[in-house]
Amino acid sequence: MAEKLQVKSPYDGHLIRELDLMTWTDIDQKLDVAKKLAADRRQCLPIAQRIEILERTAELVTERADEYARQAAEEGGKPLMDSQAELKRAVNGIREAAQSIGQLTGEEIPMNMNAASSGRMAYTLREPIGVVVAISAFNHPFNLIVHQVIPAVATGCPVIVKPAANTPLSCLNVLDCLYEAGLPEEWAQLVICRRDEAEKLVTDARVSFLTFIGSAEVGWSLRSKVYPGVHCAMEHGGVAPVIVEPDADIKRMLPLLAKGGLYHAGQVCVSVQRVYVHESLVQEVSDGLVKLAEEMKVGDPLHEDTEIGPLISPSEVERVDHWVQDAVKAGAKVLTGGKRIGETCYEPTILLDPPEDADVSTQEIFGPVICVYGYKSRDEAIERANALPFSFQSAIFTKDINVAFDTVKRLEAVTVLVNDHTAFRVDWMPFGGRKQSGLGMGGIIHAMRDMTVEKMFVVNLNE
Repeated sequence: MAEKLQVKSPYDGHLIRELDLMTWTDIDQKLDVAKKLAADRRQCLPIAQRIEILERTAELVTERADEYARQAAEEGGKPLMDSQAELKRAVNGIREAAQSIGQLTGEEIPMNMNAASSGRMAYTLREPIGVVVAISAFNHPFNLIVHQVIPAVATGCPVIVKPAANTPLSCLNVLDCLYEAGLPEEWAQLVICRRDEAEKLVTDARVSFLTFIGSAEVGWSLRSKVYPGVHCAMEHGGVAPVIVEPDADIKRMLPLLAKGGLYHAGQVCVSVQRVYVHESLVQEVSDGLVKLAEEMKVGDPLHEDTEIGPLISPSEVERVDHWVQDAVKAGAKVLTGGKRIGETCYEPTILLDPPEDADVSTQEIFGPVICVYGYKSRDEAIERANALPFSFQSAIFTKDINVAFDTVKRLEAVTVLVNDHTAFRVDWMPFGGRKQSGLGMGGIIHAMRDMTVEKMFVVNLNE
């Protein structure tokens, strides 16, 4: 009898469903199927068929969005209001993939430029890279699968997906819609397995592309072990910095910072975490964030008015609390929060001036904690914002366009938001980290480009 994976609610621990864990024999068979599909280009689904499948998939997800949002909230703990927004984004992402297939074009290579190239024509085209393996994370259980699996389907790559063990049911829902829309099941296969089998899958020679979303520690370890020549896209986390200048629109800014730092209990790779505030505004900004944090409702993610749900596991609650208490012992001031709520939730927390070497200042907290620091000059704030080996999304709040542009140039980030929080994203924009925060770019069209390779053909027209 197969071992079982128990999918439980992170809020109250009730059993949602059991799934069979796969053995390496099962996974090996799936790899063989995928490799045979990738090796014979004649088996690739025609572009028109792929577009039709994706368009029908978007329709099916739209029809079932309420059901799927509740499923995502139940298994992942993201509040229902945010899970509903996630499903809308997922539909946009699927449609974006269908519409973007026509952008995967090659180019004409100039010939007849010298005697050697005379009488020749040359062009490039893009073709599927091969077998894609997708390792996903729990925090956006439906939309992350869309961003990793749908580009593979769009480009004609067979894909094997391993969802997070905490949140596999949303992945099943995505695949069910693809199959119902007409995708043969061998083109998108599910793997439910333990970590050692997952590592064996990732490092197999039959894999051509790895898309990984998760912790930096696991991601970089896997990248070091992949088979030579395998392409990778890694999305890890950041310790997102925000700089608040003296002329910032505080009234407009505060709700953005509170939402960007605390929604989904801070379990977002670009959550607002480090807020550097000019010393003239520290009191006002701190008081405003405290007020908003204390007004947020924490509780059952399936309740429509819940704004902050549980962390993914009790051990994560324990870790977040340990980091906060260590910061307090080292001199940070708790302005609000700083306590557990039962075994699974944590109070929305605002810390003032934690030490620069504290875990809450140097590591991605992945919890509902915002740290506020005062600064005297923008040069100082930029230096402190850039001090960590992470580079993802950051933000500057100012009314001065020159200050904004100068800060954009100087912040070490892939994306700098001006007068917006660091967790902003739409699904067609490039999205990813540098340094320890990741490798390559996400976003639907960017992932599609990564999952294709250029091939050049040259025609000799000389008789």
